[in-house]
Amino acid sequence: MNWITKFIKPKIKSLFEKKSSKIEENLWTTCTCKNLIYKEDLDSNQKVCPKCGEHHKLTCQERFKTFFDKKEFELLETPLPKDDPLKFEDKKKYTDRLKAARKLTGQDDAILIAKGKIQNIDTVVGAQDFRFIGGSFGAASGEAFIAGAQYAIENKMPYVFFSCSGGQRMHESSIALMQMSRTALAVNELKKKNVPFIVILTNPTTGGVTASWAMLGDILISEPKSVIGFAGRRVIQDTVRETLPEDFQTAEYVKDHGGLDLIVERQYLNSTVGTLLNVLLKKAEAQVKQESNVTVDQSLQSAS
Repeated sequence: MNWITKFIKPKIKSLFEKKSSKIEENLWTTCTCKNLIYKEDLDSNQKVCPKCGEHHKLTCQERFKTFFDKKEFELLETPLPKDDPLKFEDKKKYTDRLKAARKLTGQDDAILIAKGKIQNIDTVVGAQDFRFIGGSFGAASGEAFIAGAQYAIENKMPYVFFSCSGGQRMHESSIALMQMSRTALAVNELKKKNVPFIVILTNPTTGGVTASWAMLGDILISEPKSVIGFAGRRVIQDTVRETLPEDFQTAEYVKDHGGLDLIVERQYLNSTVGTLLNVLLKKAEAQVKQESNVTVDQSLQSAS
């Protein structure tokens, strides 16, 4: 066996094999239904499996493109607190995890806030990227959420938020837990100012996100079969020592037990939310008029 047969031919063969597998990886993906899906078909269907209907996770940018009218939106700048205030380290440094997540997502944190039109209604929309440390909610996420709420109040625009998170970010300990009360207070300010707040829960929405702002919307909507809960299924089952229903903590189960208003497929979210915003804005306008009339009546009574 000469050197061409021994070294050159195997090298050429391995190059072709690597190229072939890379092309295949780029063209195809799999779903939990175990079907092989052409990526182009999945993307053209808003990342909903054409065979089983599973709604695959979207990035924040993808979410905005599928939701805003004509895919047009403008990202809003949000405050970015100091990284790693607790100098947290487990198997890796928290700062290293942040660097890796930022490189993967192209975002400073798990949340992006944008403004655009929904059925021709100016709206502020927030979204979480699960790839950013499981969409976990820390100080930067809290600042982004509150900045979005403040912008909505100042500009009298509805606030819509897509949740996709495993909960509060453990790397920030009590600082992350503090965001639960801060975001709840921000939602309270939206309600005081009669600003519509709609939450769309996507797969998964769990932990401290579910226990705070994600369940405080004027209307709660979910994508089909999304996991929605606080503690994990196994933890609950071991605690109550009972076998839980097969569909436990799915959007359908939560809706049947009064925890959701609607389950809407991704392709209909723009039109459905647009219709709801029309109703909520008219209601808010009527409430403002009623309050102003009461104020005028009180002034007249005081004058007389």
